[in-house]
Amino acid sequence: MWISNATALVTGAGRGLGHHFARELLARGAKVYATAREPGALTLEGVHPLALDVTDPDSVSAAADAAADVDHLVNNAGLFLGSTLLGDLEAVRAEMDVNFWGALSVVRAFAPVLASNGGGAILNVASIASWSAIPGNSGYAVSKAANWNMSNALRHELAGQRTLVTSLHFTAIDTDMLRGHDIPKGDPVDVVRAALDGVEAGEFEVVADSPTRAQKVALGEDPRQSYVELAKVFDSRHR
Repeated sequence: MWISNATALVTGAGRGLGHHFARELLARGAKVYATAREPGALTLEGVHPLALDVTDPDSVSAAADAAADVDHLVNNAGLFLGSTLLGDLEAVRAEMDVNFWGALSVVRAFAPVLASNGGGAILNVASIASWSAIPGNSGYAVSKAANWNMSNALRHELAGQRTLVTSLHFTAIDTDMLRGHDIPKGDPVDVVRAALDGVEAGEFEVVADSPTRAQKVALGEDPRQSYVELAKVFDSRHR
Protein backbone atom coordinates (compact mmCIF):
# COMPACT_ATOMS: atom_id res chain seq x y z
CA MET A 1 0.00 0.00 0.00
CA TRP A 2 2.58 2.54 -1.18
CA ILE A 3 2.19 6.19 -0.22
CA SER A 4 4.47 7.53 -2.92
CA ASN A 5 2.25 8.95 -5.70
CA ALA A 6 -0.87 8.37 -3.58
CA THR A 7 -3.43 11.08 -2.94
CA ALA A 8 -4.14 11.53 0.76
CA LEU A 9 -6.58 13.59 2.79
CA VAL A 10 -5.83 14.44 6.42
CA THR A 11 -8.54 15.69 8.76
CA GLY A 12 -7.58 18.08 11.54
CA ALA A 13 -4.38 19.08 9.76
CA GLY A 14 -4.19 22.66 11.00
CA ARG A 15 -1.95 21.79 13.93
CA GLY A 16 -0.65 18.98 16.11
CA LEU A 17 -0.55 15.42 14.86
CA GLY A 18 -2.50 16.24 11.70
CA HIS A 19 0.11 18.80 10.67
CA HIS A 20 2.82 16.18 11.15
CA PHE A 21 0.85 13.67 9.09
CA ALA A 22 0.49 16.12 6.22
CA ARG A 23 4.19 16.98 6.29
CA GLU A 24 5.31 13.33 6.36
CA LEU A 25 2.91 12.37 3.56
CA LEU A 26 4.36 15.14 1.40
CA ALA A 27 7.87 13.92 2.21
CA ARG A 28 6.88 10.42 1.07
CA GLY A 29 5.69 11.69 -2.30
CA ALA A 30 1.92 11.93 -1.83
CA LYS A 31 -0.45 14.62 -2.98
CA VAL A 32 -2.03 15.92 0.22
CA TYR A 33 -5.37 17.53 0.93
CA ALA A 34 -4.98 19.14 4.35
CA THR A 35 -8.26 19.98 6.03
CA ALA A 36 -9.33 22.14 8.96
CA ARG A 37 -12.45 23.95 10.07
CA GLU A 38 -10.64 27.18 9.22
CA PRO A 39 -8.46 26.73 6.10
CA GLY A 40 -6.43 29.77 7.12
CA ALA A 41 -4.87 27.60 9.81
CA LEU A 42 -3.28 25.42 7.12
CA THR A 43 0.18 26.92 6.73
CA LEU A 44 2.15 23.93 5.43
CA GLU A 45 3.55 24.65 1.98
CA GLY A 46 2.69 22.15 -0.75
CA VAL A 47 -0.68 20.93 0.55
CA HIS A 48 -4.10 21.48 -1.00
CA PRO A 49 -6.12 23.21 1.73
CA LEU A 50 -9.78 22.32 2.25
CA ALA A 51 -12.39 23.44 4.74
CA LEU A 52 -13.78 20.51 6.72
CA ASP A 53 -15.75 20.30 9.94
CA VAL A 54 -16.21 16.61 10.66
CA THR A 55 -19.34 17.30 12.72
CA ASP A 56 -21.08 19.08 9.81
CA PRO A 57 -22.56 16.64 7.24
CA ASP A 58 -22.67 19.31 4.51
CA SER A 59 -19.02 20.17 5.08
CA VAL A 60 -18.03 16.49 4.94
CA SER A 61 -19.99 15.95 1.72
CA ALA A 62 -18.44 19.02 0.11
CA ALA A 63 -14.93 17.82 0.98
CA ALA A 64 -15.60 14.40 -0.56
CA ASP A 65 -16.80 16.08 -3.75
CA ALA A 66 -13.78 18.39 -3.87
CA ALA A 67 -11.25 15.60 -3.25
CA ALA A 68 -12.57 12.93 -5.58
CA ASP A 69 -9.08 11.57 -6.34
CA VAL A 70 -8.29 10.52 -2.76
CA ASP A 71 -7.10 6.97 -2.14
CA HIS A 72 -5.65 7.39 1.37
CA LEU A 73 -7.72 8.86 4.21
CA VAL A 74 -6.11 9.87 7.51
CA ASN A 75 -8.98 10.27 9.97
CA ASN A 76 -7.09 12.36 12.50
CA ALA A 77 -9.41 15.13 13.74
CA GLY A 78 -9.92 14.74 17.47
CA LEU A 79 -11.22 16.50 20.54
CA PHE A 80 -10.02 16.22 24.15
CA LEU A 81 -11.98 18.18 26.75
CA GLY A 82 -11.14 16.27 29.91
CA SER A 83 -14.76 15.25 30.37
CA THR A 84 -16.02 12.65 32.82
CA LEU A 85 -19.07 10.44 32.35
CA LEU A 86 -20.70 11.74 35.53
CA GLY A 87 -19.69 15.34 34.86
CA ASP A 88 -20.62 17.68 32.02
CA LEU A 89 -22.66 15.54 29.64
CA GLU A 90 -22.41 18.10 26.83
CA ALA A 91 -18.63 17.75 26.91
CA VAL A 92 -18.94 13.96 26.67
CA ARG A 93 -21.27 14.36 23.70
CA ALA A 94 -18.87 16.80 22.03
CA GLU A 95 -15.99 14.33 22.29
CA MET A 96 -18.15 11.54 20.87
CA ASP A 97 -19.36 13.84 18.08
CA VAL A 98 -15.80 14.41 16.87
CA ASN A 99 -13.92 11.25 17.83
CA PHE A 100 -16.56 8.72 16.81
CA TRP A 101 -19.49 10.20 14.90
CA GLY A 102 -17.33 12.69 13.02
CA ALA A 103 -14.77 10.04 12.10
CA LEU A 104 -17.53 7.70 10.92
CA SER A 105 -19.15 10.48 8.90
CA VAL A 106 -15.88 11.08 7.04
CA VAL A 107 -15.50 7.35 6.34
CA ARG A 108 -19.05 7.10 5.02
CA ALA A 109 -18.46 10.04 2.66
CA PHE A 110 -15.07 8.88 1.40
CA ALA A 111 -15.63 5.11 1.18
CA PRO A 112 -17.20 5.43 -2.31
CA VAL A 113 -14.34 7.73 -3.34
CA LEU A 114 -11.78 5.15 -2.23
CA ALA A 115 -13.70 2.40 -4.02
CA SER A 116 -13.69 4.33 -7.28
CA ASN A 117 -9.93 4.83 -6.93
CA GLY A 118 -9.07 1.18 -6.37
CA GLY A 119 -9.76 0.67 -2.65
CA GLY A 120 -6.93 2.52 -0.97
CA ALA A 121 -6.55 2.85 2.78
CA ILE A 122 -8.10 4.45 5.84
CA LEU A 123 -6.03 5.27 8.92
CA ASN A 124 -8.17 5.96 11.99
CA VAL A 125 -6.30 7.76 14.75
CA ALA A 126 -7.30 6.17 18.06
CA SER A 127 -5.25 6.18 21.29
CA ILE A 128 -3.98 4.24 24.29
CA ALA A 129 -7.27 5.52 25.73
CA SER A 130 -9.08 2.96 23.55
CA TRP A 131 -7.96 0.41 26.17
CA SER A 132 -7.76 2.54 29.31
CA ALA A 133 -9.38 5.37 31.22
CA ILE A 134 -7.74 7.58 33.80
CA PRO A 135 -9.43 10.12 36.07
CA GLY A 136 -10.36 13.17 34.04
CA ASN A 137 -10.49 11.58 30.58
CA SER A 138 -13.32 9.06 30.71
CA GLY A 139 -15.39 10.75 28.00
CA TYR A 140 -12.39 10.80 25.67
CA ALA A 141 -11.58 7.18 26.51
CA VAL A 142 -15.09 6.00 25.67
CA SER A 143 -14.99 7.89 22.36
CA LYS A 144 -11.63 6.37 21.42
CA ALA A 145 -12.79 2.87 22.40
CA ALA A 146 -15.67 3.38 19.99
CA ASN A 147 -13.24 4.64 17.35
CA TRP A 148 -11.11 1.50 17.73
CA ASN A 149 -14.01 -0.90 17.34
CA MET A 150 -15.28 1.19 14.44
CA SER A 151 -12.06 0.27 12.63
CA ASN A 152 -12.58 -3.40 13.46
CA ALA A 153 -16.10 -3.27 12.03
CA LEU A 154 -15.19 -1.25 8.95
CA ARG A 155 -12.49 -3.75 8.10
CA HIS A 156 -15.26 -6.29 7.44
CA GLU A 157 -17.61 -3.87 5.72
CA LEU A 158 -14.98 -2.46 3.35
CA ALA A 159 -13.17 -5.71 2.55
CA GLY A 160 -15.21 -6.16 -0.60
CA GLN A 161 -13.84 -2.94 -2.10
CA ARG A 162 -10.27 -3.80 -1.00
CA THR A 163 -9.90 -0.88 1.39
CA LEU A 164 -7.30 -1.34 4.12
CA VAL A 165 -8.46 -0.06 7.53
CA THR A 166 -5.72 0.61 10.06
CA SER A 167 -6.21 1.73 13.66
CA LEU A 168 -3.45 3.79 15.32
CA HIS A 169 -2.76 3.72 19.07
CA PHE A 170 -0.18 5.62 21.12
CA THR A 171 0.30 7.24 24.50
CA ALA A 172 0.59 10.98 25.21
CA ILE A 173 2.54 12.99 22.64
CA ASP A 174 3.85 16.55 22.64
CA THR A 175 1.15 18.47 20.73
CA ASP A 176 -1.21 21.36 21.44
CA MET A 177 -3.90 18.95 22.66
CA LEU A 178 -1.93 18.17 25.83
CA ARG A 179 -0.25 21.51 26.34
CA GLY A 180 -0.23 22.29 30.04
CA HIS A 181 -0.57 18.64 31.11
CA ASP A 182 2.40 17.57 33.24
CA ILE A 183 2.80 14.03 31.96
CA PRO A 184 5.47 12.19 29.94
CA LYS A 185 5.06 12.90 26.23
CA GLY A 186 6.46 11.21 23.15
CA ASP A 187 7.50 12.71 19.82
CA PRO A 188 4.57 13.00 17.36
CA VAL A 189 6.95 12.52 14.45
CA ASP A 190 7.76 9.01 15.67
CA VAL A 191 4.05 8.17 15.89
CA VAL A 192 3.35 9.46 12.38
CA ARG A 193 6.22 7.52 10.85
CA ALA A 194 5.19 4.30 12.61
CA ALA A 195 1.61 4.79 11.43
CA LEU A 196 2.48 5.37 7.78
CA ASP A 197 4.99 2.51 7.81
CA GLY A 198 2.16 0.33 9.10
CA VAL A 199 -0.19 1.42 6.33
CA GLU A 200 2.47 0.71 3.72
CA ALA A 201 2.95 -2.75 5.27
CA GLY A 202 -0.80 -3.45 5.21
CA GLU A 203 -1.12 -3.61 8.99
CA PHE A 204 -4.56 -3.68 10.60
CA GLU A 205 -3.35 -2.04 13.80
CA VAL A 206 -0.34 0.09 14.66
CA VAL A 207 0.65 0.28 18.33
CA ALA A 208 3.30 2.96 18.20
CA ASP A 209 5.06 2.62 21.56
CA SER A 210 5.83 0.09 24.28
CA PRO A 211 3.59 1.56 27.03
CA THR A 212 0.56 1.32 24.77
CA ARG A 213 1.49 -2.23 23.79
CA ALA A 214 1.84 -3.21 27.46
CA GLN A 215 -1.53 -1.64 28.23
CA LYS A 216 -3.29 -3.61 25.50
CA VAL A 217 -1.70 -6.89 26.60
CA ALA A 218 -2.52 -6.26 30.26
CA LEU A 219 -6.15 -5.43 29.50
CA GLY A 220 -6.51 -8.59 27.47
CA GLU A 221 -5.07 -10.78 30.22
CA ASP A 222 -6.45 -9.18 33.39
CA PRO A 223 -8.23 -5.80 33.49
CA ARG A 224 -6.84 -5.16 36.98
CA GLN A 225 -3.28 -5.45 35.66
CA SER A 226 -4.05 -2.78 33.06
CA TYR A 227 -4.30 -0.21 35.87
CA VAL A 228 -0.82 -1.20 37.00
CA GLU A 229 0.58 -0.74 33.49
CA LEU A 230 -1.13 2.61 33.07
CA ALA A 231 0.30 3.84 36.37
CA LYS A 232 3.79 3.08 35.07
CA VAL A 233 3.24 5.51 32.19
CA PHE A 234 2.08 8.42 34.29
CA ASP A 235 4.24 7.80 37.35
CA SER A 236 7.41 7.88 35.26
CA ARG A 237 7.46 11.66 35.49
CA HIS A 238 8.44 11.30 39.15
CA ARG A 239 11.47 9.14 38.47
